[in-house]
Amino acid sequence: MKNIRVTPLAAESLGVRSMCTFVETPDVKVLLDAAASLGPSRWGLPPHPREYEALAECRERISKVAEKADVVTISHYHFDHHTPSFTDWFCNWSSAEIAEEIYEEKMVLAKNYRSEVNYSQRQRGWMFRRTAGKFAKTLEIADGRAFEFGDTKLRFSEPVFHGAKDTFLGWVLMATIDHGGERMMFTSDVEGPMYDPTLMLILGAAPDLLIVGGPPLYLAESKVDDADIRRGMENLEELVKSVPTTILEHHILRDGEWRAACQGLFDTASKASHSVFTAAEFLEQENNLLECHRRELSETEPPDSDFKRWMNLPLSERRETRPPI
Repeated sequence: MKNIRVTPLAAESLGVRSMCTFVETPDVKVLLDAAASLGPSRWGLPPHPREYEALAECRERISKVAEKADVVTISHYHFDHHTPSFTDWFCNWSSAEIAEEIYEEKMVLAKNYRSEVNYSQRQRGWMFRRTAGKFAKTLEIADGRAFEFGDTKLRFSEPVFHGAKDTFLGWVLMATIDHGGERMMFTSDVEGPMYDPTLMLILGAAPDLLIVGGPPLYLAESKVDDADIRRGMENLEELVKSVPTTILEHHILRDGEWRAACQGLFDTASKASHSVFTAAEFLEQENNLLECHRRELSETEPPDSDFKRWMNLPLSERRETRPPI
């Protein structure tokens, strides 16, 4: 796009759990979902040192970009989408100081934590308002609202399901940014989308560039119904038929066989002369998929003794102490 600059900052293809993206127009600089985290356990294994290295790098990028952002958004209150104010070096690389740096003196546009929200996110949203949120210049409920900055319009959807209909994971907000006849859309954790009405909302928005989280293939046959996974994949194919450029990220890249599973999607996009990238590929970088290779990494690059000692600390101490990387 010529008038809207999009820069992914943290994502599964960059080694962490996140969809954090920086969007710039001539009028406003928007930091979308300023957070990153690691999965605490995969195949019974904790994060590998290389995952912590990636997390530290992503956190540094987010903090640096936050200095120049005008607006910071929160699509929902999972810790890979907003930065909490408690200290946790084990999964979130977070602290009160880091959260304050991100949200201080910003216009924060956030999901309503009182309605269309599950219990855990209601608690987290309440806590955010009383911790990092108090440093914001303004803290606004964004659900279903539009905000104008010169010739740029930032619009938020009403809450949509975090995946399938009536999922226990709750709801998220989607955001679109319009400027100069161009439109980008950030859908957060719609997981495909799995829910057909969410698909219709995205198609109706007609973005030139779409950032979308794919379905969690790695949870198929365990925590997510196969039918919902299939629906998410089918709806992704519908999206790439219509959207010129798609950045496909998040849950889908936690499966080592994701590219083979997406071959039909890539073929569909190619027939329409459309493009599908990961965040890393969009940045013209190599994919750095780490969580899905955690088991192999633990065998080919075993952690050193210092890291093993740290990992053997009680969880409460690991959260309070930076990993030795």
